[in-house]
Amino acid sequence: MADILKIVFIILGILIIYVSYWLLAQALFPRLVEAASRLYGRPVRLTFLGLASAVVPVVLGIALSKTPNPLLKFIGLTLLIVPGLLGLMGSAGLTLRIGLGLPSPTDATQPWKRVLRGGIVLACTFLLPVIGWIIVPLWVLVSGLAAFILALREQRSYAANPLPPGLAPELVPANQAG
Repeated sequence: MADILKIVFIILGILIIYVSYWLLAQALFPRLVEAASRLYGRPVRLTFLGLASAVVPVVLGIALSKTPNPLLKFIGLTLLIVPGLLGLMGSAGLTLRIGLGLPSPTDATQPWKRVLRGGIVLACTFLLPVIGWIIVPLWVLVSGLAAFILALREQRSYAANPLPPGLAPELVPANQAG
């Protein structure tokens, strides 16, 4: 019985960690998460862009982590961990998108609950054997990496040029002003 409980609590802990990172991303970078959520309208594009973005750091990270030099090993592990963390931040957009499909009356006053609801639903999909253990989490991280990259690019281009050409400041909706 103790072995079964140990496995159950390890799995629950991992799922709680996923949801916690998604909530952290929403709390620290709400605009980035909203931009990533919009990008999940084209998930196939995100998947291919994420694969292309992850190949070089992962392959280089694996190669460097096998060297005997501790500094190169540290750099290799960093190259493996950073894309995963960025993928978690970008995939918070997916959890927001799922949460928007599960509306609640408290969403207006507590918008982070959308990410919580979507995160719980997405984390529960990780429980399905094989597909949920390997394929879905990898897809979430890979597409999240692409969503993070594109959302960051969108945020930077918005900061450089906040108004589209020809749009007067008085025509900008109040929630986009400033």
